[in-house]
Amino acid sequence: MSERPYAVIIAGGRGTRLGGVRKGELRIGGLPVLERVIRGLNGVRDPVMVATGPARQQLLIPSSCEAVPDLPESTGGPLAGLLAAAKQLADSGITTGTLVSVAADTPFLPEDFVARISLALGDAPAAYAAWGEDFYPPNAIWRLEALQDMLSATGNAGKPGSLKALHSSLGSLRIDWSGWAQANPFANLNTIKDLIALQNRARS
Repeated sequence: MSERPYAVIIAGGRGTRLGGVRKGELRIGGLPVLERVIRGLNGVRDPVMVATGPARQQLLIPSSCEAVPDLPESTGGPLAGLLAAAKQLADSGITTGTLVSVAADTPFLPEDFVARISLALGDAPAAYAAWGEDFYPPNAIWRLEALQDMLSATGNAGKPGSLKALHSSLGSLRIDWSGWAQANPFANLNTIKDLIALQNRARS
């Protein structure tokens, strides 16, 4: 890894299948999920950005992180969090380099995630994590140059409407972790069943 990437945790989801809770504040193995994710982001530049969703949405984040609300014209979703982070960097004059994104509900993010996905990126515009047949568009690395067209475009005509669509339009690489970990490191938290399974995994 020649230079450290920037990083954003996409945490703007409303947690509707869990009754509207903020998933990043739930505890797995005694620690808030968001804190577990931050611990997995080794080798990134400070501060880690946290895409919090709409500006009105409140999320408790560590003081060492930087909250980044969605852009005013945003229609929401994980793509909005990614673009808000890219815009934050662009406003600071940073338009080159790489940006790692991870979902806020991935409590077992591997400690070598940043190193492995950065190395696997090669010359590609982006790459995303997979586990066998399952894939995780938010857990990815992006060249900031590849996101500039979306930041400069006006309106939504022709724009990808999701991270999955953006990966498809960029021709992102799929990086399968199933050969590096015994259990799915990207298992995420959407339902009560997921919460119970992740708690049991943390205990074991």
